[in-house]
Amino acid sequence: MDEWRWMSAADLGRGIGAGGIDPVSLTEVFLEAIDAHKYRDRIYARVTHDRARAEAKAASARARAGTRKSLLDGVPISWKDLFDTAGTATEAGSALLKGRTPMADARVLAMASAFGLVCLGKTHMSELAFSGIGINPSTETPPNRHDPAWVPGGSSSGAATSVAFGLAAAGIGSDTGGSVRIPAAWNDLVGLKTTSGRLSLEGTVPLCTSFDTVGPLCRTVEDAAILMALLEGSIPPDLRNADLRGLRIGALQTTMFTDIREQPRAAHEAATERLRRAGAVIEPFDAPEVDLALAQAGVFAAEAYGLWKDVIEAAPDKMFAEILGRFRSGAGMSAPEFVAAWKHIDEARAAWLARTAGYDAVIAPTAPILPPDAARMMEDHDYYVGENLMALRNTRVANMFGLASLTVPTGVPACGLMLLGKPYDEEVLLRIGAAAEKALT
Repeated sequence: MDEWRWMSAADLGRGIGAGGIDPVSLTEVFLEAIDAHKYRDRIYARVTHDRARAEAKAASARARAGTRKSLLDGVPISWKDLFDTAGTATEAGSALLKGRTPMADARVLAMASAFGLVCLGKTHMSELAFSGIGINPSTETPPNRHDPAWVPGGSSSGAATSVAFGLAAAGIGSDTGGSVRIPAAWNDLVGLKTTSGRLSLEGTVPLCTSFDTVGPLCRTVEDAAILMALLEGSIPPDLRNADLRGLRIGALQTTMFTDIREQPRAAHEAATERLRRAGAVIEPFDAPEVDLALAQAGVFAAEAYGLWKDVIEAAPDKMFAEILGRFRSGAGMSAPEFVAAWKHIDEARAAWLARTAGYDAVIAPTAPILPPDAARMMEDHDYYVGENLMALRNTRVANMFGLASLTVPTGVPACGLMLLGKPYDEEVLLRIGAAAEKALT
């Protein structure tokens, strides 16, 4: 039964529906693997054994009675430790929130439970979700699947590694500037950033509510599509017969390749060629509005500090110094500067939508760098700051423009292909992603 740990969530669900997999046995396989794993405490902040077993037992009864609530009824997944979980501490990776125990589940967790998904527990994350690297000396830093000395990517670090190490069928994370897609790419997973506002943030510890989004990290595009629908309470998009032939794909050049490292560049070029051979029409293009939008990145820290200032300044010594510095960098933006920055963002968004209207999707490297060495990150402030900004640069474009975005593995370790879609058009993006996935596998 150990092979269940490496199957897609959808395949596990089909196995349950066919009677070949019992949710109770499946959940025990995951719980036993978690408890025995050498990286258990680096990946999971808390394992919800009792809840998982109770939910699995109920799912098993529904499977026997033929009353399953969804394809994924009985499938065990993990949750980033910023989703409120009734009766279980939800601390968002910060000593500032130690012991914070909500009374109710976050809206998306409640939706997942209503459709029969099994909650395995809460995964570690960057402190208050403010890092694309995934290092967290305040709690734990999960290992990268390729090398435990590498950073895992953040901020949904444990969400990614719970799946990559076979300790969950999928993980639910959040993405404010790349926090789903970076750890997904660096651990060879699929990661979906949903459009801002599409999935509920109710009961989610915020970082920057203008940009915060919820999204799954999983093994396949099909899993991402199903999970998005279940978290929303909608019908999953039909991905059957997804095809790239005749699609017009824009290949974004502006900024995406500045100082890109050799391996991510080569992986992207090879992936682009495979999409072309699969029938896509690939058209390189420049978009000056990308630089205009990225120049307004100060709004992230300004809003985040505005939300957290009182909590942070009451006990700043409890924070990881690098994260504290990022929050405090937002203190210097004045109200007029904040308003002007948002004016520029809105102008850039309008220019982007006009420029890309004729493309079915846009592609770029998910990250221009490989996962850095964690030890060096802790010893070298300038290296930490530089690598963190580089990690987030490409993914942040989708957040700035309010787009749906997806990363899929290229077949080159720790190198992802990012697809950018239109706002609230995840169904189309996921279908293109499914076709790209086939071309890249």
